[in-house]
Amino acid sequence: MARAGSARGRENISRSHEAAAARCAAARRRVISMSYKANSAHLGSSLGIVEILDAVLTVSDLRPATASAAERDRVILSKGHAAMAYYAALEQYGLVAPELLDAYLQNGTQLWGHVGLSEAVPAIDATSGSLGHGLSLAAGFSLGHRLRGGDHRVFCILSDGECDEGSTWEAALFAGARKLSSLTAIVDYNHIQSLAPTKEVMDLEPFGAKWRSFGFETIELDGHDWAALVAALERPTRGRPRVILAHTVKGKGVARIENTVASHYRPALAADLELA
Repeated sequence: MARAGSARGRENISRSHEAAAARCAAARRRVISMSYKANSAHLGSSLGIVEILDAVLTVSDLRPATASAAERDRVILSKGHAAMAYYAALEQYGLVAPELLDAYLQNGTQLWGHVGLSEAVPAIDATSGSLGHGLSLAAGFSLGHRLRGGDHRVFCILSDGECDEGSTWEAALFAGARKLSSLTAIVDYNHIQSLAPTKEVMDLEPFGAKWRSFGFETIELDGHDWAALVAALERPTRGRPRVILAHTVKGKGVARIENTVASHYRPALAADLELA
């Protein structure tokens, strides 16, 4: 294997970055297309987590050959209202048929505006969207893997707004106390909740210190830096759960709605399709 410092190693890393950038660009175009066709909200929430989801799928063992396996890594999109981003990311890895995305929110759809379990998409591990429940599910998966003697990883993507929920912190307390080292939580820290900036609704800071006090290894980074995300996700565990506070731009990629509360509610426009 080529060392990272070698010319071949640097070339391989460069190609990985290029491939990831292409996947993320395609996923964003798909999200915009789905939102426009279905006149669907939660465009901003979906666009903001594209790199996070791609990085998670990159490091996980979730692939078409393993999607139906009883024992494999698990991915829970706790902020299930960002379903379009998850469907688009799964498409990039061959984990959902493109025609299902074409029918998003149309009559007879199997893909809803909040993530739901579907026989057509075995890669989806949990119905979600009722905020504050995802981390509890993830902790359960993680403990289950341990009890069965497995070493599979569990990834849970949360919104910063749902960290207002007491159930999120109860799950964090449990995960920290049980030292669930297979569990990684990633918080989409876009600093905006449904009606106002997070700081005005319920200031989460000092956010990192809170997670550390619950027994989590805590990492803060740019949530659009794919390489940094992958590096953080691949770091060896230290005998405790991990949380990544990923600072993101809500509505990333559509300038007219970036960092706005409105991006939570307004669907894509025809002009957005042209720009994408």
